[in-house]
Amino acid sequence: MSFGQKIASIMERPGEDPVSKEDVPWWMKYAGRGLGTVGSLLAIFLGAWNCVGIILGNVSCFISGMWQMVAGFLVVTIEAPCCCMFIDFVQNLSDWVERRPYWNRAAGYCLMALPPIFICHDISIIFGNGLIFATGIIYGLMSLGKKGSLPDPSAGVASPTGMASPQGTAPSTDHHTTLMEDPDVWRPT
Repeated sequence: MSFGQKIASIMERPGEDPVSKEDVPWWMKYAGRGLGTVGSLLAIFLGAWNCVGIILGNVSCFISGMWQMVAGFLVVTIEAPCCCMFIDFVQNLSDWVERRPYWNRAAGYCLMALPPIFICHDISIIFGNGLIFATGIIYGLMSLGKKGSLPDPSAGVASPTGMASPQGTAPSTDHHTTLMEDPDVWRPT
């Protein structure tokens, strides 16, 4: 067993199928989970730090900090349920979210991270919710799936005008040619 497989077996969730059935790269899965865990813990800390602003009478930043702490707690319960194992419903919530498609998680994280930024424009709010938003972006990219394959080079080469040239002929390299001037690009029937 290689070192990478040992790390993957340590990081997999209990009850998870050891064979991946998706076309998402392994590094992207760990990037989403890692950024979600670390970013949400930082968001909780920065939200609590921002709640101290109530002492100065800054109510909007207090509300924004509370929202950021709740959003951070939700993300950490979904991404790392082992951090909240003392709460009964956390594993059920995490399993329910795992069964959903990635775009649901991406939309939820991005929508959850935006309102505090509009309420208070403090740097700790922008940074904390920015990490949650970046996690949503990673899950959004994961929902797009694997890249497409390269086109077959023998199928015909696209010309500068957008039309494929016939088999065996090279397209024109002059970008000022029109369809009527270059017989290799367009042939009348």
